[in-house]
Amino acid sequence: MPSVNPTDDRGAHGRLTLFYGAVLVVAIGLFFLIRAYGETLAPGAPAVAPVTGTGHAGDLLPHILLALGAVLLLGRMLSWLLRPLHQPPVIGEVLAGILLGPSLLGPELSARILPPEAAPALGVVAQLGVVLFMFMVGLELDGGLLRRRAHAAVAISHAGIVVPFLLGAALALGLYPRLGTEGVSFTLFALFLGVAMAITAFPILARILTDYDLERTPLGILALGVAAVDDVTAWCLLALVVGLASAGVGSGLLVAAGALAFVALMFLVARPFLARVSRQWTGRPPESVIAGVFIALFASALVADQIGIHAIFGAFLLGAITPHDGAIARFFERQLRQTVTVFLLPAFFAFTGMRTRIDLLSSVDAWVICGLVVVVATLGKLGGVYAAARVSGVGRRPAAALGALMNARGLMQLIALNIGLELGVISPTLFAMMVLMAIVTTMSAAPLLRVFLPEPELAQMTGTAAKPKAAPPSPPADVRPAVL
Repeated sequence: MPSVNPTDDRGAHGRLTLFYGAVLVVAIGLFFLIRAYGETLAPGAPAVAPVTGTGHAGDLLPHILLALGAVLLLGRMLSWLLRPLHQPPVIGEVLAGILLGPSLLGPELSARILPPEAAPALGVVAQLGVVLFMFMVGLELDGGLLRRRAHAAVAISHAGIVVPFLLGAALALGLYPRLGTEGVSFTLFALFLGVAMAITAFPILARILTDYDLERTPLGILALGVAAVDDVTAWCLLALVVGLASAGVGSGLLVAAGALAFVALMFLVARPFLARVSRQWTGRPPESVIAGVFIALFASALVADQIGIHAIFGAFLLGAITPHDGAIARFFERQLRQTVTVFLLPAFFAFTGMRTRIDLLSSVDAWVICGLVVVVATLGKLGGVYAAARVSGVGRRPAAALGALMNARGLMQLIALNIGLELGVISPTLFAMMVLMAIVTTMSAAPLLRVFLPEPELAQMTGTAAKPKAAPPSPPADVRPAVL
């Protein structure tokens, strides 16, 4: 059986530290070389106007209800059809939003289901769903797991971020003259493209591990640690990019200072307070505490938005500092999960479908570029994670399997892309390409896992049959599987 656990001897730690330091130094140097040349290029697309719309709330309500019902119904049907391929439900729901959008139905027919004037109201529902979802993602982070696997997890995760980030920045040299938007500097364009290439979907990775009975194996534990570090790091980088896009380079330092002060306040003041509150109950918290957490959630999201780093970062941070095994976390995950994933997130998928114009990829060159984006994103994640995992002492097949798991991007990628489109950093054409990349990389994660870990090796790792469970039983109240 190939080795899965990272080697624990001092020599291996030294090699891993040297590898990690060299990767960071080389990455920084290469990015500045890319930036120096990229700043001489001119963007090739007009500026992107913010998504707006008109209409009264009462007039839009029937359209909102129709859009949500259509996305939910079609999403459930597609998820059921894709289940034999071991695809997570999010794939069916994302495809439903795109299928109901103007790309395939055409502007006129699509407007009857998802009218453009419904965009603002649907966008508010979508943003609320994303804020609550990111709060839940933060609740799932296990700080103890990160500390136990910190050495290997940080190095592997950051290599899986640095390599696709650099490849994305290098790809920006070719994309910026064709798809860069006016008013957006090459540096900002390259930063966003690099970060978008580096994101991993922690919830989807956890779902795949659960389906294959790998969540308690050494590979599964290492994968969860690496993905958790990846999530935190990638979202911090995205927050920096959002701050630069919102405030500009001149005010970027103020945004960074405000973000650091906000994070320090949350960790030094809010975290100990939440820990004390969580220890007071073992069952359902009283309604006053539940209301207080909701107030804190919306306040944290509002502060983050006012700082200039987007509301979702505040929601994610509050979830991350809440003890994940406490009564508060267990209660909110039980109560919010179905409401958010079944009701509110379909609004986000509908909103994404309205924005995804696959029909803009109307030439062979556009599809070639789209394919190149998928290839670069996949090779960056697989290559970076594989190299760092091998240096840390993980066997060849488990290291490749780890890279395949980290290549899943899913909903996390869509959230980042919508932010980029809202800020005008990327054009609608590039947005469509990146959405397709997120779908392809997510759908390929489970098949690649089976390629790198054939059934005999999976059975040896898990001690059971390698075939994934067709219908996992409902978990107990204190278990929190990721469904997206």
